[in-house]
Amino acid sequence: MKVRKVQEKRNWAIGVAVAIIKPTLLATTKREWANGEKNFPTEGGFVIALNHLSHIDPITSALVVYDHGRIPRYLAKSGLFNNKVLGFFLRSAGQIPVYRETAGAAGAFSAAVAAVRRGQCVIIYPEATITRDPDLWPMRGKSGAARIALETGCPVVPIGQWGAQEILPPYTKKPHVFPRKKIIARIGPPVDLTDLAAKQPRTPEVVNEATDRIMAAITREVEQIRGKEAPDERYDMRIHGDRFKDRKNIA
Repeated sequence: MKVRKVQEKRNWAIGVAVAIIKPTLLATTKREWANGEKNFPTEGGFVIALNHLSHIDPITSALVVYDHGRIPRYLAKSGLFNNKVLGFFLRSAGQIPVYRETAGAAGAFSAAVAAVRRGQCVIIYPEATITRDPDLWPMRGKSGAARIALETGCPVVPIGQWGAQEILPPYTKKPHVFPRKKIIARIGPPVDLTDLAAKQPRTPEVVNEATDRIMAAITREVEQIRGKEAPDERYDMRIHGDRFKDRKNIA
């Protein structure tokens, strides 16, 4: 694709991140972005929803977003903000801490809604963690992306991505950058939630349906990349467990 020029004003933190991340990825990866010309919004606020394969995903997906002319804002785990230096940098770059299962979680939702209403691009991994599916298919999603979209009426753009797990496999520390790995991202058309946004009250059933549509759209893009069909039943950690539990404890 033709790289779009970023129209938004960059602050110092975004400038530093771009100066470090982009040359590094250009030197160590091969990249293929598909369908961005027709499906990636050039203006206005919206949510990007992606599948989660590796701890390096936010770095590779940041390049996808930046190459399409937008600045990424992530909903990120609050633990990343605990370090004073890193936390200061992330906040300066407009990233949004998520305090799971606490009163602060509502603040993250409000901050994400405000960012979208300011015309910004908010990136969410609806699975909320690296997939536990044995074949790395998208898992059952959480409701954050759906609730933001229903609240704001903004587009939700699904992206299926593949290849980051070859650079840094789940819950490992040593990246494998050579030989260069190929990162593929397919940008799907915005998920149609107009009928659900019109429903009041916004019941759990409505939010769950919106979440299911978003995950189905992401999965379709991953299927196109991989050239095979995903399982009929989506992996659910509440039912199938966490197969990386022991690895996390030693990583």
